Amino acid sequence: MDLLLHLDRTLDELDPPRWAPPGLDATRLMRKVHELRQVPLGELGPADLRTLVSQQVALPYVLPLAVRLLREEPLLDAYFYDGDLLLAVVNVPASAWDLYPHLRTQLRSVIAALPEAEAADLPGGAAEDLAHFVAQPDMLR
Repeated sequence: MDLLLHLDRTLDELDPPRWAPPGLDATRLMRKVHELRQVPLGELGPADLRTLVSQQVALPYVLPLAVRLLREEPLLDAYFYDGDLLLAVVNVPASAWDLYPHLRTQLRSVIAALPEAEAADLPGGAAEDLAHFVAQPDMLR
């Protein structure tokens, strides 16, 4: 799936069915995710991608975009802290990578190249999450 062909389309278009508007009792996070599904992929920023990845929404579409950013700046501060997008990405279910084993390999290389001191500066448990992602076998079936 070549996402560059779909950057002008929204998740509501690409990831059916379209979601109904959030209910009156929806949290701010729920409203934000609904809103992001209506934004063209090419207009999603790092914080938007972190939100969608963290909520595991339309991962086949948002993971490649997130990895593209992480290849350039692995410890990107998407919203909360340095490396927050990276940690969101490495914590998705292993099955989310089935469509993109090459992206997983690329991300493993990016993580392996991180200076140890920079990984150590991430929030508690992050270094272990990164090490676990790098060590996971390619086929978890």
